[in-house]
Amino acid sequence: MSTTDAPAARPTVDDGFGQVTGRGDSVFRGLATASGYIIMLALAGVAIFLVLEGWPAIQATGEQAYGKDNIVLFVWPLVFGTLLAAVLSLLMAVPLAIGGALVISHYAPRPLAKTLGYLVDLLAAVPSVVYGLWGIGFLAPAILPSYQWLQDKLGWLPFFEGPALSGRTILTASIVLAIMVLPIVTAICREVFAQTPTMHQEAALALGATRWEMIRMTVFPYSRSGVVSAVMLGLGRALGETMAVAMVLSATGIVTFNLISTQNPSTIAANIALNFGNASGLKINVLIFSGLVLFVATFAVNFLGRWIARRGQVKG
Repeated sequence: MSTTDAPAARPTVDDGFGQVTGRGDSVFRGLATASGYIIMLALAGVAIFLVLEGWPAIQATGEQAYGKDNIVLFVWPLVFGTLLAAVLSLLMAVPLAIGGALVISHYAPRPLAKTLGYLVDLLAAVPSVVYGLWGIGFLAPAILPSYQWLQDKLGWLPFFEGPALSGRTILTASIVLAIMVLPIVTAICREVFAQTPTMHQEAALALGATRWEMIRMTVFPYSRSGVVSAVMLGLGRALGETMAVAMVLSATGIVTFNLISTQNPSTIAANIALNFGNASGLKINVLIFSGLVLFVATFAVNFLGRWIARRGQVKG
């Protein structure tokens, strides 16, 4: 073969990290790096805006702080309601998510598993306002008799003290949140379970373990960090949900563990959505300050989830 027929050498450049790569790789690396910096700048811009606009709320009192003596007394019931709704939703969603992920990854036949996976993923595409309409139009009236039964039978517990006069309670809002969190946790757990080494599973089965024993001895230990990170990411979604909670919850801004009463704690996101349109002056800064608290809490939860996932990958 003549020298004229030889393929041309691919142009290469130094990527800045001591490695010689193709020009296309360098362009892609530059675009990816720029995208990462843009995301960080946007996140920093949001944080700076919240700090600057929320800082004047430190001095808010009385009517400016929605009738509270200081900003702490205003934010604390909202933080309590946000955490209560999020924790309740996780208590309901996580067992269902882990069970559903195991069915999809290890129990159901492949055609059925694919169908279930698509249906679960479809739940994540439903807008939150649709969940809110379903919660206030169907779930709240349908679940009211159950709340009245809980009040009659378990009213001696502070959780079900009542009075159960409406289905628009913190427990109903938590059920709606659980359905919204379910596809996120299920999808992550499903992928983590599917990454368990096949040799480990086959070795457990070869030693005489049942399928459940194999899952308990190989799948769960391998995917522990992934499951924890999935739960943390679901918690971040539950903390920041706005419209569904604002539509379903009949909030009065009190601190209570009574889950079926008509007087319920509100959440930060729902409170901002309901009051921001009518706010003016320092009240806007007060609402922005509560948004700053939610921003820090959500960022911390998501960062913790990512850290746990990476720590598990390093150990693996």
